[in-house]
Amino acid sequence: MKKVLSIAGSDSSGGAGIQADLKTILSHKMYGMTAITALTAQNTTGVYGISTVTPDFLANQLDCIFDDIYPDAVKIGMVSDPALIDVIVEKLTQYEAKNIVVDPVMVATSGSALSTDDSVKALVHKLIPMADVITPNLSETGVLCQMAVDSDEKMLAAAKKIEEFYQGYILIKGGHSKENANDLLVKGEDHWWIPGRRIDNSNTHGTGCTLSSAIACNLAAGYDMVTAVTNAKSYITGAIGAGLDLGKGGGPLDHGYWLQIQK
Repeated sequence: MKKVLSIAGSDSSGGAGIQADLKTILSHKMYGMTAITALTAQNTTGVYGISTVTPDFLANQLDCIFDDIYPDAVKIGMVSDPALIDVIVEKLTQYEAKNIVVDPVMVATSGSALSTDDSVKALVHKLIPMADVITPNLSETGVLCQMAVDSDEKMLAAAKKIEEFYQGYILIKGGHSKENANDLLVKGEDHWWIPGRRIDNSNTHGTGCTLSSAIACNLAAGYDMVTAVTNAKSYITGAIGAGLDLGKGGGPLDHGYWLQIQK
């Protein structure tokens, strides 16, 4: 069985963070593991509290995982402390981790801030350069390249700016675009548009976490990057389309979608 590690924060409502990652990994019939960076008090309407783990405890979690059950892919989500980023970089380098997917989580779908300025700097200069692929949404892309990104042309321009400090694959998620729901995958001189259809559904809590985890699962399965991203896009589109309405704020994704289509 393939193993996938999620390094991210915990979402008490179960729709995003490590909970979304574990559900996605299970839906792909793989074994999920976690190294928790923070506890959050949140639901689909907002983030109401964050308690960050200590660097030593995060290091302990990562040592326990890599020393015993070596992951076939690693997904990194919310890391709100630069000291934790230092630990992640140190441990992933020490254990020669592979298939690294970095979702540069800065703002929750609800609009709540999840990162400080110092953690964004550490993310850009230390963690992102280690990734095989990064998966920013339009807002996060804007932070990374210091420009507003709201069209297909600006997505292409933004990718070129990001390539000034990062040489891996760049997946700019277009779910918040006014034009369409297409994603853009860029690597050097090559780029691929991953088409997506806009779905009228408010149950989008955890979409970014789910997509990046699905990419990690596909990389763990041995797919090339373009196929992995395309498969993950199909998965997230199906999950949004089959979304359950659980709470006042809408509800998280239906992570049972993959199991349904595999039957």
